[in-house]
Amino acid sequence: MYISGDQLRSGLQNGEFVPFFQPVVMLRTGEVAGVEVLARWLHSTLGVIPPGLFIATAEQEGLIGDLTAMVIDKAFTAAKMLPSPQWLAINISPHLLRDLTLPERIRGAAEATGFPLDRVVIEITESALLDNLEHAQTIATELKAQGCRLALDDFGTGYSSLLHLQSLPFGELKVDRSFVGSMMERRESRKIVSAVVGLGQSLGMATVAEGVETEEQAEMLLLLGCEMAQGWLFGRPVPAEEISAVTAAHPPRTPSRFSSTLWRDISYNSPPGQRLAQLQALYDGAPVGLAFISPELRYISINQQLANIDEAPIEEHYGRLISEILPALYPQIEPHLRHALAGESAINVEVTRPRLECRDEETFLVSHLPAFDEAGEVVGISVAVVDITSRKRAQAALRESEDHYRHMVELNPQIPWVLDEKGMATMISPRWQCLTGMREEEYRGRGFINALHPADRSRVEAAIEHSVHTGDPIDVECRVRTCSGGWRWIRSRGAPRRDLTGKIIGWYGSADDIDDQKRLEEELWRRAGEGIGLSPRVH
Repeated sequence: MYISGDQLRSGLQNGEFVPFFQPVVMLRTGEVAGVEVLARWLHSTLGVIPPGLFIATAEQEGLIGDLTAMVIDKAFTAAKMLPSPQWLAINISPHLLRDLTLPERIRGAAEATGFPLDRVVIEITESALLDNLEHAQTIATELKAQGCRLALDDFGTGYSSLLHLQSLPFGELKVDRSFVGSMMERRESRKIVSAVVGLGQSLGMATVAEGVETEEQAEMLLLLGCEMAQGWLFGRPVPAEEISAVTAAHPPRTPSRFSSTLWRDISYNSPPGQRLAQLQALYDGAPVGLAFISPELRYISINQQLANIDEAPIEEHYGRLISEILPALYPQIEPHLRHALAGESAINVEVTRPRLECRDEETFLVSHLPAFDEAGEVVGISVAVVDITSRKRAQAALRESEDHYRHMVELNPQIPWVLDEKGMATMISPRWQCLTGMREEEYRGRGFINALHPADRSRVEAAIEHSVHTGDPIDVECRVRTCSGGWRWIRSRGAPRRDLTGKIIGWYGSADDIDDQKRLEEELWRRAGEGIGLSPRVH
């Protein structure tokens, strides 16, 4: 579509040029940082005309100043609806950077509506700096002095120069949409975006990505460390009457590949140099062995802890194959390394180093995690090693101790038992099952009562309740049904265990088989009774 100068003049006379607003979002939190002003022509017959069809003509016809003034005036009026601290970004044509009255005109428009200049961002394209850098410096310095922030727009599109970043007081760096749009398919574009973001962070500038249209692009930008973004994913440009709709917060994003809080804090709150120092400190100070392995299975980096485990100096690792450093262990770990190169993690794999004359057998927990680049390609393996030799020895000693205890309990003629603080059985020796046939799930709690003689049950429960409430030792005699169906007398005695405050936390005791003793007593009572004409004693 061809737009003539006369058509533009008519549009200006009729006030048909208006601002549309597009949100700029903080990638990490989803909050709207501000909105960018985008010019639109509300033509009486052609409808909404985008700026790409009329800006060039306006510049050629010398109308860009009037057009910009009209759009800015209307933008500041609408921006009164922006909640603080959201800002308003205004893109300035290169032609206007020749006009030394520009700062005054912007200040006047803002003051007329009461919009604070410290919430105004002036976007300047790199091409605008080529014609007259001295004029641009003068204008930019005055805008900065008024309180405005400056952003370098479309960085990297053909005129990139560190001189521009050094010459003007820019606070933001905008990544051009052409790189953002192709970075998911083209590795070169990803590297350019990463480089621009890294450059901005190194110079202390906020970075804004333009043209973000997919969740994948947003996540990639977040992974690369970009702070803000705008594009159709977050909202299309809207007219002034809809500005409140685009200033609502969006859902926060967290990179799926790096979800730990520690990584997020390091990755997004620090410039690259500081991040490197932080990560190096973590790497060197970690209480575990760490290394990064290339796809060829060579050591790229290693910390002192792992070098100590490998029993070789750090410098001897660099560039060498794992099979050269660890020939005895390599057959155990090679399958896991291959899985990691295929993108599969191997977590906490036990690896045993055989015993030598000068060293006992050692055991390690080894994890191999694939390291991915921005496109998800495996670029190496992250290795973490923990020496668990002491733990394994302690576990072996504990198992031996448990075996000794079990054999002692099983051979003990008594029946040890444990009750909780409420008098509920939590453990009774296996000899209980041998005696009564009652399994663990049957005797737990007060289930053991069911093995007692009906005439003894209430008396035993009363004795337990008394001890639980008073703390007195348990000492009770009763009959239990045996596997053969008969009854045998036992005597059960126990005492409480208390914590540091004196509170009872459990009961420990044992039961003795006193059936022979009871039968002897019965016989003695029977004979004594016969001698004096009495009946046998009833228990």
